[in-house]
Amino acid sequence: MSNRLAATPNDLRAFWMPFTANRQFKASPRMFVAAEGMHFTTADNRQVLDGTAGLWCVNAGHCRPKITEAIREQAGELDYAPAFQMGHPKAFELANRLVDLSPEGMDHVFYTNSGSESVDTALKIALAYHRARGDGARFRLIGRERGYHGVNFGGISVGGIVANRKLFGTLLTGVDHLPHTHLPGKNAFTRGEPEHGADLADELERICTLHDPSTVAAVIVEPVAGSTGVLIPPKGYLQRLRAICDKHGILLIFDEVITGYGRLGAPFAAQFFDVKPDIITTAKGLTNGVIPMGAVFVKNEIHDTFMDGPEHLIEFFHGYTYSGNPMACATALGTLDTYRDDGLFERAADMAPYWEDALHSLKDAKHVIDIRNLGLVGAIELEPIAGAPTKRAFSAFVRAYEKGCLIRTTGDIIALSPPLIVEKTHIDELMDCIRTVLDEVE
Repeated sequence: MSNRLAATPNDLRAFWMPFTANRQFKASPRMFVAAEGMHFTTADNRQVLDGTAGLWCVNAGHCRPKITEAIREQAGELDYAPAFQMGHPKAFELANRLVDLSPEGMDHVFYTNSGSESVDTALKIALAYHRARGDGARFRLIGRERGYHGVNFGGISVGGIVANRKLFGTLLTGVDHLPHTHLPGKNAFTRGEPEHGADLADELERICTLHDPSTVAAVIVEPVAGSTGVLIPPKGYLQRLRAICDKHGILLIFDEVITGYGRLGAPFAAQFFDVKPDIITTAKGLTNGVIPMGAVFVKNEIHDTFMDGPEHLIEFFHGYTYSGNPMACATALGTLDTYRDDGLFERAADMAPYWEDALHSLKDAKHVIDIRNLGLVGAIELEPIAGAPTKRAFSAFVRAYEKGCLIRTTGDIIALSPPLIVEKTHIDELMDCIRTVLDEVE
């Protein structure tokens, strides 16, 4: 056995793990030590099928050759270069490659290091844009209940997942929230976009009336709400949001940290739904999850509004030490090459019908009260245990890991998003595992 398959470290105390039941984990650790393709390898040398693309991010599968080689070459050529008042070629090459994938007219990219930073960057761009054009009264930001926009202060302010907000005080002021779009009584077991709920977008008109639309800077939504349990937008919902934003001069931000880079079978959800936002936030699949990086796309009008005044002055006072980091850019270029050369976006679209049928085959499985899907993403909602919310899904997560499958749970929902290289046999294996697990858990 190689050193990489060494036993679990003998002291787990120092690492305070994120979004983790630390005490439970450290009493019974689940350790990955290697990965390739569709599988992780555990510390006890078991293979675990990746049903979640790591954390919604490993879209191209694990340890892909073009990505690892790009990192290796870059590490020996240029390890770091400052992004303030300096540049390096790959940052510009990557930006050009990215805008080639983006909706028409979104020809400018601002680099970040994560989805959370992409969201806060987008919110700052929106606020600064209105001020730059002489409309500084627009300061309000509108999010959505059950929305997830990362964990920075801007993101949790516009986000709507209660557990992510309740410990941190008042957060940003001037924020309001649209209702979520989950209507289980009308849309349970829908395949693809639900029929009911487009009218929920009209709540934006009520919010605008309440606050005065001239004070609203931006609305931010996930086209498909992922971390809250895969909420698919009702037919016509995003189009109505776009129309209301246009009516009142409000910027529309799509948070595509999860849906970007092929998850729905198109480069971005904006293209899948044929709705063009003003700003798109991305991360995760940009580098296949290998090195932290994010990118915010903006419409040309927004970018050009800042390009005014004396040329020696900074136009936008924002950025990060690692914006456009050479290693991250090389990783992203290797990732885009892999997506293109393997036709993974098209492959995701082709595999989506099989994925849909397989998911909905679990309709009669024990504890299941709803199933949702779009592209290569899906959710299996479980009936909660009375008085013990989340316990049933968490038990299913642990049992699935023991049986060789990685799933993700949020509340009492199993969320699935396999790498885009997934084969039908992998899908079958994953569904068989989940059915078995649900039959076993209380």
